[in-house]
Amino acid sequence: MSAAAIEQPFDDEPFSLTAIADEIMDRHPGYRVEIIGGHLLVTPSPDAPHARALTGLMIPFIAAGLHGEETEVLQNVGLWLPTGAEDYAVPDLAIVDADIDDHFVENNAYDPVCFRLVLEVTAGNWKDDLKTKAVAYAQAKVPVYVVVDRKHRRVHVLTEPDGEQYEHHRPYSPGETVTLPESIGAKVTLDVEGILKAASRKAD
Repeated sequence: MSAAAIEQPFDDEPFSLTAIADEIMDRHPGYRVEIIGGHLLVTPSPDAPHARALTGLMIPFIAAGLHGEETEVLQNVGLWLPTGAEDYAVPDLAIVDADIDDHFVENNAYDPVCFRLVLEVTAGNWKDDLKTKAVAYAQAKVPVYVVVDRKHRRVHVLTEPDGEQYEHHRPYSPGETVTLPESIGAKVTLDVEGILKAASRKAD
């Protein structure tokens, strides 16, 4: 579906990408719409393996005590971006400070200062996750960005944002383990093969 095919819904009002995003979501329930760099990113509803991978990833985070008084493990929470007046992203999974409610900005999005980690599981939009969002999250200075790349069977860990890009980017392959920076609030080790197996479609 092309966002360009959606007509501006309010002809008498100033042009608003947010209004177009809201219209797309109203017309297509289940679709996720984000605005990054002044562009609409539209993602269809996730499949079961996508959801299964997220559930599996939440388990070690919660077991490490990251869903408690200091931090929370949340899905699909909007992150306000500094890349444009209406820009926001909705990461699949995030580790956030427990006082996130105090950092509400607008449009169901929150200040990136309270995000310790964001994580995406790729769908058909893998280039957006590996490129577009990598830049946006680095500009928002989110400390850790994890991408479960289902197409290429890798787990990418990006750290040390400098406001333009992540200084450190390490892809991990099946058979390896990922130890995430303890800056997220606890020591967490992920099994790459297990994550990718959960995220794989049966036909893959």
